[in-house]
Amino acid sequence: MARIVFVGAGQVDLIRRVVSDLFLASSLKGRLEIVLHDDDPGHLATAEALVRALDAESGAAAAITACPDRRRALDGAAFVISHVDRGGFEAALRDFEIPRRYGLRQTIGDTIGVGGVFRGLRSIPFFVELGREMAELCPEAWLLNSSDPMAMIGWAVHEATGFRRFAGMCHAVCDTHAYLADLLGRDLDEVTFLSAGLNHQSFVLRFEAGGRSLYPELDAALAADPDLGRHVRMELYRRFGHFPTQSSEHAAEYVPWFMRHEAETERLGVPMEEFLRRFGKDMHAYEETRRALAAGRPLLIRWQHQEPAAAAILAMLTGRAKEVYVNVRNDGLIGNLPDDCCVEVPATADATGLHPRPVGDLPVQLVALNRTFLNVVELTVRAVLDGERRHVHHAAMLDPNTAATLPLPAIEAMCEELIEAHGELLPEAIRR
Repeated sequence: MARIVFVGAGQVDLIRRVVSDLFLASSLKGRLEIVLHDDDPGHLATAEALVRALDAESGAAAAITACPDRRRALDGAAFVISHVDRGGFEAALRDFEIPRRYGLRQTIGDTIGVGGVFRGLRSIPFFVELGREMAELCPEAWLLNSSDPMAMIGWAVHEATGFRRFAGMCHAVCDTHAYLADLLGRDLDEVTFLSAGLNHQSFVLRFEAGGRSLYPELDAALAADPDLGRHVRMELYRRFGHFPTQSSEHAAEYVPWFMRHEAETERLGVPMEEFLRRFGKDMHAYEETRRALAAGRPLLIRWQHQEPAAAAILAMLTGRAKEVYVNVRNDGLIGNLPDDCCVEVPATADATGLHPRPVGDLPVQLVALNRTFLNVVELTVRAVLDGERRHVHHAAMLDPNTAATLPLPAIEAMCEELIEAHGELLPEAIRR
């Protein structure tokens, strides 16, 4: 049996999507062992009830275990799927409320920006510990991570643990490919895509059908519908020549040109503090799952785009090769980005594992954006791994949105207030 471990069972929506994909694969009937781990007994019980309901509905005949002991859960794993949010809603609320008082606006705050920095400070120590445990207990397993900030977590796990079977899995690239094909009225299968960059800041490098670029068709669609262009990523596409793979509300806060200008955020429809609304939807989805379980309603998802982590696992278990997009250590995959950073590139998943594909150098204007992004990523990683509190300030000072909005003394004061507010959720060296 293939032992698939979920670390962070409170994210029941992710578990439902991944497990539905796995349980619907007839070739895996009776071959799967699902192990669920979470520190919250209530979350763990709900996740176990959900997976048992999906198993009964699909006839997958899986072995299912809820395991509060993480080391015991990991022992012998083939795949570990992680979705962990240290501090939950209360920590996220502080990430927005305190910067707001200083005049700093955010939308998602989970990747870079001040919110991303402090999410990284809370998350990196957990994932470093998880990586070390996997190196000891299941060194051949793949850690398929869906937690943000993806680029920070991947960099830190590789550097601090030496565990190399880390792959960040994100919807953004595949969702963007489907969006662009649909926008031009084309079937996804007839379009050739190549995207690469950093998680939440990748770009569509090839967008073709029949060997011909489809970017002129996108330009024509934009010219025919002015409303279509009133979004941040369309604005970035027009200026930089390649379509960004992340949503406009994410993309807006990774650059200095939008968030501090109210007229621009209104013109481009940028929703302030969108992450808090999304967090509320996740909590609602959790309660809806509990109600559906209590009522005995069907929960198996039969029609969906395959969940990235599930697609990778299915390819590795069945041997049917599949292209997936992964976030892995660079090591020359993108020639003009540092080797030790975590990049987003296509990979082939097959019976022998995950095989990222080199994409060469990015266009100079795109790699320049990525390098600005990486300043914040690297300084946050260094703050945690080196125990250097000043690097928290440096990361915020070099963040494009923060630097465009606040003077240096305000940035320092804001960071100090956030460090104090998050308290024991942060590494001890940072608190000192």
